[in-house]
Amino acid sequence: MGASGLIVLFALIHIVGVGPGRVASNVLTTLKIVAFVVFIIFGLTAGTGSPSNITQSVGPVTLTGWMFAMIPVMFTYSGWNAASYMAEEIRDPGRNVPRALIFGTAAVIVIYLLINVLYLYVVPIGELAATQGSVLDVVADRLLGQRAGNVMAVVALVSLAAGINAWTFAGPRVYFAMARDGLFFKSAARVHPKYKTPAASIIAQAAFSILLVLTGSLDSIANYVGFAITLFAGTAVAAVFVLRAREPHAPRPYRAWGYPVTPAIFVLVSAAIVLNALYTDPRVTGTGAAIILAGVPLYYYFKGTLKQVGS
Repeated sequence: MGASGLIVLFALIHIVGVGPGRVASNVLTTLKIVAFVVFIIFGLTAGTGSPSNITQSVGPVTLTGWMFAMIPVMFTYSGWNAASYMAEEIRDPGRNVPRALIFGTAAVIVIYLLINVLYLYVVPIGELAATQGSVLDVVADRLLGQRAGNVMAVVALVSLAAGINAWTFAGPRVYFAMARDGLFFKSAARVHPKYKTPAASIIAQAAFSILLVLTGSLDSIANYVGFAITLFAGTAVAAVFVLRAREPHAPRPYRAWGYPVTPAIFVLVSAAIVLNALYTDPRVTGTGAAIILAGVPLYYYFKGTLKQVGS
């Protein structure tokens, strides 16, 4: 119920306006980053762990197991492209959106790698692999005692709240844009008469999110969402090749580094992760794939309707 309550809370905040949503984003993100940076610095300098833990091996790792572990990793990095969803509401998007993508992704990489180094530094990898519950709480207990571990549990909640807030801000803009272009239900394009926000899309996303929370475990939701994120991220990058071929002379204020090698590598790795997820956990990822595929006939229906209106 707590998770559902947070979803409702942030939905209401973002319905009220972009301003309150921006304030919530800035406050939660700042608190999260500062807390993790302080925790990392203290943990690596406190002398409680051992550098030898970082080089230990837990045993052989299968390729399928390693690739399946990339699903939650991709979920961790899933916000890297969210700035592009709000390009219409950003000043000078051709300049600022690429900057947000690059600096945001770089910051996540640094914090993510350092926090994992800290985990391994404090807890041996074999023990870490057998940990039940929050790894952050276990590491905090080792470093600072149980009370400090409880404090870090609050930090973890703040981090989760920041994620919920970010996706409540970014996600509905996609449904709104699709509906406005005639490729989704018209109701999703409704703007609140007073607050001028995509209220219908925000409410719809919140309702579906609560449904996922009430019907799935944490692992299944992470795999389900991570699978979809990896699939669509790979598809979006693959679209770069299509757009380059269809519109070779279109203005491009930003060009992909290392094109065509870097996007091709990303697409191939994403495809391999998606196929491996279907093989490794067919029930959860298969359900996600079925829901996604259900949208294909809807897309062609809306596309056909749009053509009829245009003619």
